Amino acid sequence: MQILRTASELGKLPPGCVLTIGNFDGVHLGHQQILQAAYIRARQENTPLVAMTFDPHPVAILHPEKAPGVLTPLSFKSQLIKRYGVDYLIVLRDSASLLRLTPGEFVDKFLLKDVKPIALIEGDDFHFGSGRSGTIDTLKKMAKDDGFEVIVVPPIPALLSTGQSLRVSSTTIRYMLQAGQVADAAVLLGRPYRLIGQVVSGRGQGRRIGYPTLNMQIPSQILPQEGVYAGYVHLGQTEDDVSVLNGRMDAVFSVGRVRTFGEEYPLFIEAHLLDPKTDKPTGKWLAMDFVERIRPQEKFKSVKLLAEQIARDCVSAKNILAVNNTKGTI
Repeated sequence: MQILRTASELGKLPPGCVLTIGNFDGVHLGHQQILQAAYIRARQENTPLVAMTFDPHPVAILHPEKAPGVLTPLSFKSQLIKRYGVDYLIVLRDSASLLRLTPGEFVDKFLLKDVKPIALIEGDDFHFGSGRSGTIDTLKKMAKDDGFEVIVVPPIPALLSTGQSLRVSSTTIRYMLQAGQVADAAVLLGRPYRLIGQVVSGRGQGRRIGYPTLNMQIPSQILPQEGVYAGYVHLGQTEDDVSVLNGRMDAVFSVGRVRTFGEEYPLFIEAHLLDPKTDKPTGKWLAMDFVERIRPQEKFKSVKLLAEQIARDCVSAKNILAVNNTKGTI
């Protein structure tokens, strides 16, 4: 997959591509449906598949104070999109001028002039142009006049552990993570939620009580609600290394402030590996896949009581991950 990062590079695109445009934050099940439909259409026409995304989120450019939290940093999002057969990924970082175009200008000055697609594949909630004033119906009307096809992919529902069925959306996933509902977020994502950050030194408290941890620098992503979780760890030398879906180690996570060590104890993101036979892990970058929440953060009366609770957390995490592993979940 070739990544195009400037408007001047758009000339590399062969005319007549199949195009899909979206923020694709999370690359969740709904996004995956769109990408799959776009891949099928591109292969039917024997033409390249082009995806266009934004980094940062369009709202962060036009209204920084209202910017939503990030689910997938660009390196991870790119790797996920690549899995769906995308030939070219357009990432225009300085896209303020593009976002201010009217719907008509967007089609005439950008789509038809720079990209020249034969088909656009989008969800039913697609908006474009200044103030998101263009809708999927607007696009369909313009397509008739300008000679390209618009294919609308219907939304898909996801069945949660509660039995509730929800439309898949990045906004819903953000709310779930902030509530600690990582298992339900994984249903909508089609995989566990992944935090990616650099490995940093901790305070050594875990090692002193028999539970050494890997520590992550607080990333520019949404953090799950403070608590203890079961999940998987990936290590690598670069951000791209840990953006690839492979090489996992079972772990128990702590996100938040361990107030047993003091009320002013800072927020830490920590992972304790569950396999005692694991060689001393090394790597500059750390990825944490959140499978299930075990409990909230608690303040214990003594470090001994904390250590006893961590031992129980490890047992809980092993049981959760044993079940998860039988499902073949990535």
